[in-house]
This record gives sequence, structure tokens and C-alpha cells, in this order.
Amino acid sequence: MNRAELIESMATDTKMTKTACEAWLSAFVSNVENNIKKDDGVKLIGFGTFTVSKRKARTGRNPQTGEAIKIPARTVPVFRPGSDLKAKAK
Repeated sequence: MNRAELIESMATDTKMTKTACEAWLSAFVSNVENNIKKDDGVKLIGFGTFTVSKRKARTGRNPQTGEAIKIPARTVPVFRPGSDLKAKAK
């Protein structure tokens, strides 16, 4: 399901306009992004948690040449599904 299909499905389920659903989805994504930038994260009990994870610097290998390369430390967004979401995936 892509963004447009999600918005259409939300509009059908909630009987709201597609424009209103698109605004709601954009606001949700924006709030998650802003909280991740602040290292706060977002916890939705039963659904999941959006957080930030810090990866340490490490040494990797170029698969073509086998040459060792340095991979710098970085911060990445992470989603951890909640128990209810895990149960529905089975």
C-alpha cells in the first residue's frame, strides 16, 4: 500500500475527505520526524515505538576488492512494533 492508497482507505473508513486524511497523515509524519530529531521518539502503546538508534563507527569491507573501509558512526531512525501489531502479523 502506498501513501495515496492509505489516504483513500482512511477516507473510506472514517468517512472524511481525502484532503482531511492527507492533512492528518502529513501532520502525523511531521510530528514523528520532529520528535525523532529531538531524540524524544513517539510511543503508541500496542502499535509501536519510533526512536533513534546510534550506530558505532566500524570497519567494513568493499565486497568487490576486499579492501577495508571505515564506516562512520551515525544516528538512524528505528521502529519497534508493539505487541498488538506483532500479534496481527501472525
